[in-house]
Amino acid sequence: MNGVTNLFTLATRNLRQSGILVAFVAIVAFFAILNPAFLSAGNLTNIVLQYSYILILAIGMVIVIIAGHIDLSVGSVVALTGATAAVLVIRMQQPWWVGVIAALVVGLLVGAWQGFWVAYVGIPAFIVTLAGMLLFRGLTFIVLSNVSLSPFGGTYYAIANGFFNGLLGGYGVDVFTLVIFAIGVVGYAVWQVRGRRSKISHQQSVEALPWFILKIVAIAAVVMWFGYQLSTSRGLPFVLILLAVLIIAYSVITQKSVFGRHVYAIGGNLHAALLSGVNVRRVNFWIFVNMGLLAGIAGVVFSSRTNGAQPGAGNMFELDAIAACFIGGAAVTGGVGRVGGAIVGGLIMAVMSNGMQLMGLDQATQQVVKGLVLLIAVAFDVWNKRRTGAAR
Repeated sequence: MNGVTNLFTLATRNLRQSGILVAFVAIVAFFAILNPAFLSAGNLTNIVLQYSYILILAIGMVIVIIAGHIDLSVGSVVALTGATAAVLVIRMQQPWWVGVIAALVVGLLVGAWQGFWVAYVGIPAFIVTLAGMLLFRGLTFIVLSNVSLSPFGGTYYAIANGFFNGLLGGYGVDVFTLVIFAIGVVGYAVWQVRGRRSKISHQQSVEALPWFILKIVAIAAVVMWFGYQLSTSRGLPFVLILLAVLIIAYSVITQKSVFGRHVYAIGGNLHAALLSGVNVRRVNFWIFVNMGLLAGIAGVVFSSRTNGAQPGAGNMFELDAIAACFIGGAAVTGGVGRVGGAIVGGLIMAVMSNGMQLMGLDQATQQVVKGLVLLIAVAFDVWNKRRTGAAR
């Protein structure tokens, strides 16, 4: 064995990842055929702006799910953190950064509160976060005095609505946006090459070199096309830079750090993790602290995007975040999942929502479709687990 297998074998072995990518491409193609405006520069920019906060929540949620937990409170935490920022910035006329810091601190405190009950008291996360969903929603009403606050304006508003445009010039095409995307493509290619070499050195199977090159070229072409579309619209959104930093950081944390390995160990086999010396309580505590922090970031982004804070903000965000993780390949029983998969799952939710809105479908129909897609994704996970178990 030279460690090289064909594309079909790898696709079958990694059916979770390959299947979700095929589904994503198919869904994009479907909506693009029905409505050519779907792939327009303006609409692609809107997708990034409108659904970035769901992707941020999905990054934290996938870590929670990998560890075998669930968090039903993130929508309420988004509302509470956004409300905190609004009271400080709009009502009390504090600088924008004071509101941002306060929102993040509230998110951390919420995460520590829930992490304590889950990790050190031993109450299941489902119950703790269900209580949190009610508790933090009620606190949001109290903080806002049952009224909406707007507008933020200024720098705070620009967090989720601002763009880098014209920094390097360009005639109708923002050069800075293209440069940033090109750097991202090069970084991805280097990451893939190093990963392939590492697998070969450990005598693990990899795809044939022509397929490997084709994959990188195809992804690079799609990414650069997307970057070009943004560059011809309004430029590079601030929030996309934030999202990219979070994706890269948490991909490294989950795949390369001791904390990440412990999270997978706890979700994969709790008893074995305990026997191997993993401090399960501490890891679970920090998992929820991290989820609170990311919910705080999402709260800032969402309140910036809507230019205000409302008592009902963040309603059903937990559904979208959880669905993104399961659609992206996370296992219901824990121990399986990746940040990249959760992002792809979140993009599928975003593309479906945007596409159905362009088609003029009502909100009820959109909810039905989302529910069916989530059910199919979980059923696929169960089937895939049985298939791999039978193959062994």
